[in-house]
Amino acid sequence: MAISLGKRIHAAKAKATESPDVTIAGWVKSVRLVGKLAFVILRDRSGTIQLTFKTETPNFEALKTLQAESVIAAAGDVVKGKVKSGENELLVKEWTMLSPAETPLPIDVWGNTPTALDKRLDWRSVDLREPKNQTVFKIQSTLVYSAIDYLTKEGFTIVFTPSLMGVPSESGSEMFEVPYFKKKAFLRQDPQLHRQLTIIGGVEKLVDVGPSWRAELSHTHHHLCEHRTIAVEQAFVGDEQDVMRLEENLIVEMLKSVKKNCNEELKILGKEIIVPETPFPELRYPEIYDILAKLWKKITYGKEHDRESEGLLGQYVQKKYGHQFYWINRFPFAVKPFYVMRVDETPEWARSVDLMFKGIELSSGGQREHRYEKLMEQVREKGISPSSVEWFTKFFRYGAPPHGGFAIGVERITAQLLDLEDIREAVLFTRDPERLVP
Repeated sequence: MAISLGKRIHAAKAKATESPDVTIAGWVKSVRLVGKLAFVILRDRSGTIQLTFKTETPNFEALKTLQAESVIAAAGDVVKGKVKSGENELLVKEWTMLSPAETPLPIDVWGNTPTALDKRLDWRSVDLREPKNQTVFKIQSTLVYSAIDYLTKEGFTIVFTPSLMGVPSESGSEMFEVPYFKKKAFLRQDPQLHRQLTIIGGVEKLVDVGPSWRAELSHTHHHLCEHRTIAVEQAFVGDEQDVMRLEENLIVEMLKSVKKNCNEELKILGKEIIVPETPFPELRYPEIYDILAKLWKKITYGKEHDRESEGLLGQYVQKKYGHQFYWINRFPFAVKPFYVMRVDETPEWARSVDLMFKGIELSSGGQREHRYEKLMEQVREKGISPSSVEWFTKFFRYGAPPHGGFAIGVERITAQLLDLEDIREAVLFTRDPERLVP
């Protein structure tokens, strides 16, 4: 019989239903020869299945030199297996080699021998074959899909803002400069400003999923030079509380979806999803200074808290409220960009919020300043040349609704949700200060 890959079925389906004349293809996990029989465990994206070969099977002798991780296709009948598990197996009538694997493998695909993360990332395409690693990205896919699904049902429009900027998107931040014909351009650090311009353009609700870049020489377990965000912006908000309620509902829907649709993946990782209750606890400046002081952490009044403080505040919230999520609100305006809205009654504080998850910042957002005169006043206060941001601010002269939003880090929420030791485990191909390939 001829092997047709176009008619192949997946291992999980084969194990569930006995069927004649089917084709299965995938990677070889192991080969075992017993007398006149050979048993191959084959893996595809749905799981594994046992292939059983008899000596009369064509090309039987080649099984003696078949290496793990080679890619093969096999055709035959799915029958009730004789193994202890009782799972179906494929009784092979014909098979073919699609791509042989060299030996030894550069890393242990199945995790029997621990491999350092840096070496795993050197051999990432091989490393991804380990089932635990694949589950991370299946869960990540569910997080992103559920976010888009929820937001579009709520009337949000999917948009795509530019990644190339003619000017830095955030003053004071490290940026990647790239040649752009006879000019220079910058990779965006955040899709923030173009989201706002889209709102002013009349798209009242939008979601933008895409990459951002920061040229930071950070070597922590939580930083990347390239990351992706689920960036959301909404017009006609009353204040930052409306933004916070929207993000809370979104987080709840994302975690519900993972809990419902990723049972097998969560079992493999040994993780349980706790869907949080809303509203999330909120901590505000300047009260945060007093909370930290009681935790023996001194922060100068008017300054922003540091990474150590985030951990302390996370412990404080967990103990007082029993919650893994919490808000930090009303940051000092002095540490925030020109476009954030200040609290009119107490202008030293901004309507700027961070959502924290297990002591790590998950997103940043809040209400933006939509009033042109106020916006320009803040531009001047920040020491920014009005002409350098005119490409952005000029549109506010022609009617801008009150608006706000946030940007959730895709890799960050994946890593925190699954308690990954390093955020690079939540990235297919990492870009950090030392890594630009593969």
